Amino acid sequence: MSILPAMPSQPRARPEAELLELRVLDGPNRFFVRPSVKLEFEAKSPGVAESVATAAGEQVRRLYDGLGLPPPRVTDRVSVNGLRALVAYPWRRRTISQAIGSAAARIALGRSGTQRELKSLRALALGPLPSVPSPRIPLVAITGTNGKSTTTRLIAHIASQAGLVTGMTNSDGIYVRGELVEAGDWTGFGGAGRILSEPGMELAVLETARGGILLRGLGYDHNDVAVVTNVSPDHLGLQGIDTLEELAETKATLVRVTRRDGWAVLNADDARVWRMRRETRARWYPFTADPESPAVHAALERGGRAAIVDRGWITIRKPHARPIHLARTAELPVTFGGLSRVNIANALAAAAAADAIGLKPEQIRAGLRSFGRDLDANPGRLNLFERRGVLALIDFAHNEAGLAALLDVCHVLVGRTASGRRSGRIRLGLGTAGDRTDEMLRGMGELAGRGADEVVIAEKRHYLRGRDLEEMNELFREGARRGGIRGEIPDYPTELETLRALVAKSKRGDVAAVMTHVERAEVFAWLQEEGFKPVTVERVRELVRRS
Repeated sequence: MSILPAMPSQPRARPEAELLELRVLDGPNRFFVRPSVKLEFEAKSPGVAESVATAAGEQVRRLYDGLGLPPPRVTDRVSVNGLRALVAYPWRRRTISQAIGSAAARIALGRSGTQRELKSLRALALGPLPSVPSPRIPLVAITGTNGKSTTTRLIAHIASQAGLVTGMTNSDGIYVRGELVEAGDWTGFGGAGRILSEPGMELAVLETARGGILLRGLGYDHNDVAVVTNVSPDHLGLQGIDTLEELAETKATLVRVTRRDGWAVLNADDARVWRMRRETRARWYPFTADPESPAVHAALERGGRAAIVDRGWITIRKPHARPIHLARTAELPVTFGGLSRVNIANALAAAAAADAIGLKPEQIRAGLRSFGRDLDANPGRLNLFERRGVLALIDFAHNEAGLAALLDVCHVLVGRTASGRRSGRIRLGLGTAGDRTDEMLRGMGELAGRGADEVVIAEKRHYLRGRDLEEMNELFREGARRGGIRGEIPDYPTELETLRALVAKSKRGDVAAVMTHVERAEVFAWLQEEGFKPVTVERVRELVRRS
């Protein structure tokens, strides 16, 4: 006998709201650790969408009950401005669950009645069961706003050097045994499925992006190690994610599906990331630049581990054991002679993940020391070239945190003194994709204006994503002037033309840095043609000592 309230048979008056999206999520997601259906509503007045979403959630349960199916758990979210609201519920059979969502939306919007929808639903087949892959090999999943690609590559490199047959996905493609087998951004459901179906693999290392989680869910039902590098402003205002808290909730999907005997490798220097420990069954493995961080003590007391920087050493801490010193931060190619704080954090995360899957200290040490000695290891991430004392620095730096990290490196390379004077000039090619808010674009411009001596705009004409090019350029200019840039701020139609222009003005001791997203191969080829040579880790140390 049903205990749900009686079902109204007549549609209500149509509210001023619309169904913005009905999305079927095929794997664990922001809402549940199971495949789910999401209904998102939009209205012109605050509170209306929330009321409709609530009604839709009630109808989902009533329709399930009316079909003799167990009503699912329903959750909801409301946007900051109150103009959007959503409900989500897990599904066991795809066809009927999706159809129930459509029916519930129509009823909640006053366009249909419960009895009419039930009659239609009874004629439908239930449809297929979920098909999210269940890994049969150890799986390390990596997410975060910045650093996830570098950390993914570094973990895969350490494991491969240690002899494990490794499959990896990242934003550049799918890699099997170190070879690129499919180019493109494979940080979602499809990339995971490809690696997990590949024969002969002993380890999967999967970069997992926000977009993939929101669009389809995770491509696996559990992982053995989850790594979260950080949560900072990026892609806000897209796909129902408006705040850092909502972004953190999305990225925390990884730790919610980590096995109980697995490890949650969390950045203890990022409060939002460290709070994710409350959402996992797994053991805690914080990483931090602060050896006295309370997170280290909390993890060790619970039988966990920690990766720290101890007097300049990447160090593993375990309960009731002597610290394991792996390598000096300054000797690792990925850390740029120790001056890239972001990559020191990435090295800590990778060392923790490698330890969590059972690699020996000497294997982790060897992998850390060998990663990054050539462009193929980490292309597009702090790649430094030199010709007759002029430095060219190529980096992805797609958001404010990435740009801040890039400028930190530039400041050291040009020898910023205590008084703020520099022995060289920083010339920056500023640019990113268009799917950022106005304030984020202004903020990047302001960072550039404060940190560089010259700012030009490196346009991404194929990555406007709905933006007007001139509007975007003006937002950058507005921010750069707010940051202190005076005079003209020119724009160039490609990243390569931007680099050419900056190099042409540069003198010995200057750094020409370009935020490169599109033309990485073309930029590298031009630098080689012009006689620029990749800078070795030994040369980086020399530059750091000089500065």
